[in-house]
Amino acid sequence: MALKFPNSMDECIYFTNRTIGSGKAVAWVYRKPCPKCKKATMGKPVEKGKKKIRALEYVCPGCGYREEKAEHENSLMMEIQYACPHCKKSGEATTEYRRKSFNGIQAYVFSCTFCSQKIGITKKMKEGKGGKDIDED
Repeated sequence: MALKFPNSMDECIYFTNRTIGSGKAVAWVYRKPCPKCKKATMGKPVEKGKKKIRALEYVCPGCGYREEKAEHENSLMMEIQYACPHCKKSGEATTEYRRKSFNGIQAYVFSCTFCSQKIGITKKMKEGKGGKDIDED
């Protein structure tokens, strides 16, 4: 299973490059094609020539189809290229684009394909239980 690395940030809803302890991870979420017209990709609404940052919905620029933010984001998948901080092997994974509780912090959680240890991608500068850094970026 070879993941396709995005060519541009315009293709992604989310992109991050993190150091996780002694490992690292690059994660991204592609934009979803419009379920109605299948021609354009869904994105945040554009008002006065600018994207609305805190929009509560996603809009198709081609046909105008609208979808609630929660419903839209729950249908997306995150793709990850990583170097495991536990076994030091490199691999690829996919997971839901949904934060879960991991060591007391909200994180995108996936498992290493080699050692099956759970790995979390958190927001920058968050600390897990016990005071140790989960992400060092």
